Amino acid sequence: MKINLTLFFMIEMIGTIAFASSGAMVAIKKQLDLLGVIVLGVTTAVGGGMLRDILIGNIPPNLFKNPVYVFVAFLTVIVLFVIVRLNQKILDSRSIETYEKVMNIFDAVGLGAFTVVGIDTAIESGYGDYTFLIVFLGVLTGVGGGILRDIMAGQTPYVLRKHVYACASIAGAVAYTFLLKRTHSSAAILVSAFLVVLIRLLATHYCWNLPTATKKRKEKES
Repeated sequence: MKINLTLFFMIEMIGTIAFASSGAMVAIKKQLDLLGVIVLGVTTAVGGGMLRDILIGNIPPNLFKNPVYVFVAFLTVIVLFVIVRLNQKILDSRSIETYEKVMNIFDAVGLGAFTVVGIDTAIESGYGDYTFLIVFLGVLTGVGGGILRDIMAGQTPYVLRKHVYACASIAGAVAYTFLLKRTHSSAAILVSAFLVVLIRLLATHYCWNLPTATKKRKEKES
């Protein structure tokens, strides 16, 4: 049990830092002030878990009862804000390309982490017999923060238009529910999270996208 708790905590921390960074960068590129950067960064990191907790009646949501994730997200955002503030050219330099590549990897890890954590939380709350529900909650935990981020930033949610983002989370969630009944929980966690990461990285590298209704729109967004 201690191994599982340590594993979950580690992957949650990685996911929290990755999602907080992605939210903060969206806010910085939108030229929001410090409060705006903090709000978008923290919301991206903990928003999915908050939505999950509200749906399963875990009130108040865990982010208020155990604010360590909020603090980690807050510190991540502040550090990133200070770095950009002190080096204004960073957003226009080649270093931003390297940053985005690294963050894409962390974002994929975060998506995989929060997907399996969301399912585990749902099971621990007594909903393990409802497969569709726990898969939905796992995906919501993984993509919910990003959806809230994009809505608050006034843009079409990334999850709805690029690189099979939600599909990767769905695949990992289904795999986790399947493996959890047939193997050790730690193995199920690692395999399912790795599947999400693998799909996300392959989709980014090969520019995999789901088809759109019109060819013109697809070409515009590619």
